[in-house]
Amino acid sequence: MKIKITGKELKITDAINDYVERKLDRIDKYFENAEADVTLKTEKNEQIAEICVFVNGEKYRAVTEDKDMYASIDKDIDILEGQIRKAKTKKEKMMKDGSIKNIEIANSEIKEISNEIIKTSYYEIKPITPEDAVLKLQEKPSHNFLVFINVDTGKVNVIHKLKDGKNYGLVEPEY
Repeated sequence: MKIKITGKELKITDAINDYVERKLDRIDKYFENAEADVTLKTEKNEQIAEICVFVNGEKYRAVTEDKDMYASIDKDIDILEGQIRKAKTKKEKMMKDGSIKNIEIANSEIKEISNEIIKTSYYEIKPITPEDAVLKLQEKPSHNFLVFINVDTGKVNVIHKLKDGKNYGLVEPEY
């Protein structure tokens, strides 16, 4: 692991340097080619340690402060190790799930779904005029319709784009 240690308003002693390198061995066991950027600084009575680990285009970062620099470094290592384990577990689970799904699809026939509700969308219905509904629909070019409560009638209406792409239709209940 490549390690870069920087001290801000703090002299990096050999003891601190060795301690950081020894602690980063816990992180190094997870990766082959990792880089660590360690920044140690003092602000008032607090000792702040910031450790960033870069590996395979991913970044893991931890910043802690404590009265003791060594305790701050220990906390950072614990945080980083937790982040790395969580990410590795997530990747392994995705790989495992992905392979099971691929096997299931390969082993079974792909059936086309028809006459079933396959998606449900939830949204807020606000009382507005049909003219305002047209304006709202124009704000969202990817939407083809808008459901709203007509201020004039108090009934649920639908404004939709017509196939000509220039005009709109209004669906209003009879009751």
